[in-house]
Amino acid sequence: MALRRAAAGLLVLVALGLLAAPGVAPAGTPVVVAARDLAPGVALAPADVLVRMLPAEAVPGGALADPAGVAGRQVVGGVRAGEALTDVRLLGPAAAVAAAGVPDAAGVPVRLADAGVAALLAPGARVDLVGAGGTGSGEVIVPDAAEPGPVVLASGAVVLAVLPAPDRTAGSAPVVVVALPAGLAARVATASLREEVTVTLR
Repeated sequence: MALRRAAAGLLVLVALGLLAAPGVAPAGTPVVVAARDLAPGVALAPADVLVRMLPAEAVPGGALADPAGVAGRQVVGGVRAGEALTDVRLLGPAAAVAAAGVPDAAGVPVRLADAGVAALLAPGARVDLVGAGGTGSGEVIVPDAAEPGPVVLASGAVVLAVLPAPDRTAGSAPVVVVALPAGLAARVATASLREEVTVTLR
């Protein structure tokens, strides 16, 4: 009987010791994952993500660990609940480089002339960007100067995201973000400031 009482007392002491000890962090690597299914282009809010501990061998390359670092950023393509968020799944330089396949790629936001065209686009689609006419460069088809017309500003751009129009004006087109090599990206961005731009689908 005395032995049982001693054993019981020891178990109580061990339990109290565990309760008093600081919490032990779960083993693994912290990774930010989607808390729910996310639509393409959605801007991440705190409720959209959570942190899970994953075994080192299950952590994908470029995985993000800090939920504060993804707040407000848009996802590239749809994301499933529980999917790990990596650098190429969010709009930014890494996503542009991965999509365009060149190290100097950049993402270019373009507001299309026709709001209906944006509805036909999805992340990963390849398009040619066409301007109303005026300047050309690189892989551009320049029309006869005597008969100005549409100009291909860039060929083979990759759609990264289709973002909702920031304003709710009727007919306002969403913003389409495309990945292009740096030189073409700068030219397209400049052209889109002074002329209407549309796309042709490949």
